[in-house]
Order: sequence, then structure tokens, then C-alpha cells
Amino acid sequence: MRLGAHIGIAGGLPEAVRQGKAIGCEAIQIFSKSPQMWEGPPVAPDAAAAFRAAVRAEGLLGTAVHHGYLINLGSPKAFMLRRSRRAFLDEIQRAELLGVDGLVFHPGAHLGSGTEAGLAKIVESVRGALEAVPEGKVRLLLENAAGQGTALCSTLEELQTVLGAVDSAARVGVTLDTCHLFAAGWDFRTAEGYGQLVDRVEATIGSAAVGAFHLNDAKAPLGSHLDRHENIGKGEIGREGFTSLVSDARWSSVPGYLETPLDDHGYDRYAEDLTLLRSLVVPTRRGPPPALRPEPSRSDPSEPRPKSSRARASRPKGGGAA
Repeated sequence: MRLGAHIGIAGGLPEAVRQGKAIGCEAIQIFSKSPQMWEGPPVAPDAAAAFRAAVRAEGLLGTAVHHGYLINLGSPKAFMLRRSRRAFLDEIQRAELLGVDGLVFHPGAHLGSGTEAGLAKIVESVRGALEAVPEGKVRLLLENAAGQGTALCSTLEELQTVLGAVDSAARVGVTLDTCHLFAAGWDFRTAEGYGQLVDRVEATIGSAAVGAFHLNDAKAPLGSHLDRHENIGKGEIGREGFTSLVSDARWSSVPGYLETPLDDHGYDRYAEDLTLLRSLVVPTRRGPPPALRPEPSRSDPSEPRPKSSRARASRPKGGGAA
């Protein structure tokens, strides 16, 4: 697995790349704007070019943008759905300009309209976005939910429903969040439990659909449906719960992004989590890596490396995107 983390962009897009590399990231996830805003300032072409050049210069092997928190592509409310779809399209266009491999997004919540209706809205939303950007290269990655409230896609079967209806494997896939899986009831803390999870992944969405992982321990118990991230080895999943995952050859070219809590020491907590995850890797052969993998990160090799400008990391203490 290509281990990395969610990095803030307060110091600038290229600086986020360098900050990630400095703590040992092979891949980084970012927001392209404030996640609490429907709209943000446009990504300047020169800033996007500098970001792509920095990714190439630092040798990152995976990049992703995480979309904003306000979007609900499954909403039954017409105004909210229209606004969400506009914002989603904007996120895709920003990600395309930045040249990242994936756009991670929360599918949404049905808000009482029912699972079937909510999933249908998500399918319509994703299809519309793909049609609006027909030549898009960024892979849209639905993130599994913890299952709280009316949130959709907390099960592999619901993710399978969306992927099957969209039917565009090259452009749409899944991000699996370990905390969300655990909160939704998947106990992968033993080799046997992990094997059962992978078997179910293969039987539903297929391993080729997995375009990224979010690597988070869980503060809440198994099956709690609570999205509460914890640092690796400090929560209910524990160290052993990550050993099979990070050692599995299926995911050798898949990025895994930390979204674990930070404190006043900034990205030092990430560095500790990355070191721990790498120490858990053991030689295993569970199967060949699937074919649909970004290799390497999709940056423009023709662009020059930007001038270095150091800035201190700025990011909420609670961790990255959920």
C-alpha cells in the first residue's frame, strides 16, 4: 500500500506536497477549498501547475482531493440536490485542474426518503457529473459510510448498487474507510475476519473498484455506526487490525490516506502513525494487484518544478476529512 495522509493547504498547494513528503508520505489527500463552503475561490492555473510539478518532483505515487462536507447527492429536497450537484461538478473540475488521481466523496443521505430512493438520486448525480465532464481523467471514489442516521453506502451491497448502475469502472470506484467499516459492523481485527471482509469485497464491488483507503482507527465500538477516528493502534481496531490490510498484495499500488487526529505537534502524529503502519507490514501473497490502478500519480511531466516556499502546516487538530 502507498501510505500517506490528508494534508492541509494553508501554506499553498505545492507546500502541502512538500509537507507530506517530509513526514514520509507516498501519497497525499487534500481539500481544494474549505470543506465547510459551497463555493471557494477558483484554483489559479499557475497554482495548479505548481502543485502538479511538486507532485512530480517529490515523487508522490498517489493524490486525491476530498470533496466538501455540505454536498448531499442523495437528498430528496430539490433545491439541496441541485446545489449539491453544482458543487460536486465544481469539485470535479477543480480536481481535474489539479491533476489528481481521485476525488473522494461521501455519497449522501436519504433524509427519510428511503434507501432505494436515495441510491437512485446518487446514481443520477454521478451519471450527470460524468456526462458533464466526458473527457475527465479523475476517478470518482465513493466513500463508505459508518451508517449513522440516514447515511447511504455503509454496506458493500449499497456501494455495489451504485457502481453497477453507473457502469463506468474506469471513472468511478470506491474509497474504503477502516473506521467506517468497523463502525458499520465489519470486524477485520483477525486474519480470519479480514479474509471474510476481502471475500465480500470481491463478491460485491470487486477489488479493482477500490481506488483508495482511509486508514483510521476507531474510538467507538464495533457496529456503533459512529464516525469517530482515532490514531493507529490507539482505538478499538488496534494494531493487529491493520496488519493484514497493509500487508495485502492486492493493495500494493493503492493509496492509503491517514485522517487520524492531530494535536499541537502538527503532523508529528501522522509521522508516528505512518511509522507504525510500515512496521506492521509482513510478507504475504493474497493475490495479484488488480488492473485498474493509477501508476504513478497523474502529474504533468512537462512542467518545471516550482520555487520552494516553506510555510508551517495549518490544519484542524481533529484530523482530516471524514
